[in-house]
Amino acid sequence: MKTGIIGAGAWGTGLAHVIARGGNNVVLWSFDGEYAHFDGLKLPDNVQITQSMTDIRFCDVWIAVTPAAFFRDTMMVFNAFYNNQPIIICTKGAEPKTGKFMTEVLAETIKPRKQNIGVLSGPQFAGEVAHGVPTGSTLAGGRKIQKIGHQIFNKMYISPTRDIIGTEICGVGKNAVALIGGYSTVKGAGENETALNMSIAWREIIKIGLKRGAKLETFSDLCGVGDLLLTATSQTSRNFSGGMALARGEKPVGTVEGLSALDALNKCAKKLKVDAPLLYNMAQKLSK
Repeated sequence: MKTGIIGAGAWGTGLAHVIARGGNNVVLWSFDGEYAHFDGLKLPDNVQITQSMTDIRFCDVWIAVTPAAFFRDTMMVFNAFYNNQPIIICTKGAEPKTGKFMTEVLAETIKPRKQNIGVLSGPQFAGEVAHGVPTGSTLAGGRKIQKIGHQIFNKMYISPTRDIIGTEICGVGKNAVALIGGYSTVKGAGENETALNMSIAWREIIKIGLKRGAKLETFSDLCGVGDLLLTATSQTSRNFSGGMALARGEKPVGTVEGLSALDALNKCAKKLKVDAPLLYNMAQKLSK
C-alpha cells in the first residue's frame, strides 16, 4: 500500500521506517527536504523523500504527523491535493491558539468523510520504533480505518477502537500529566506528592473525556495508561523533562506540547462545566 506521511520529524520518519519494513511503499513529505536520522539506520529504499505535495496526492492513505502548532496551516495547504484518502492522525496534542484537537482542525480544513478519519496513539519513542523495538498503539476509527491500519502498521501491535475522541484526549492528556510529573519532581516535597498530582490530573482528564463522549475503557488502553507509563515517568519524554526545566526556571529543550495541552484541557473543562482544580492550578503555576 502506498502511504503518504506528512511530516518528516522524528515521529514521522520513525513511522516511515516501520511502515516500509512492513512491505509498504512510503512517500515522506518534508517541508525543507530534511528528515530525522537515527543512529545505525539507513532510510529504506521503499521510502521516497519529497518536498512536493503533488507526490502525496495519489497515495492510498495519508498519515498526518505535523506538529500541533503547524497542523492547521499544513492541512489547509494540503487540502488542494486531497483525493478522498483515509487520513490517520498521528499528531498528539492540541492547537495552541484555540485548544482544539487535531480531528477538529482536520474537519475545519480538509473536511474528510467521517469514515476516512482515524487516530493512532500509544506508548512510543520514535527512535525505538525506527529500530524495530516491539511497540503497540491504539488505532481509533471505523472498519475502513482498521483494515488499512492493520495493513500499514503490520509491524506493531494494534489495539482497535471506535473511540476517536477518547483516543485523542488521551494523547493530549498524557502530555499534560507528563509535564505535571516533571514539574512536581523538582518542586514537590517528594515522590509521594508527584504520584498524587499525576493521579489526580489523570482522574480530571478522564472526567473531561467522559463528558465529551469518550469511553472509560479507552483510558486504560495503550493510548491511555500505556502512553502515560512511558511519557510521564521518563526524562526521555520532552514533556516530563520540560516540566523539570520549567520548575528550575530554565528554558525547555524542544517542543513542550504539555503547555498547550493543559490550556486545551482547561478550556474543555470550563466549557463542559467539569471541575478540574488541579489542572487549573498547574496551568497557573506553569504560565508564570
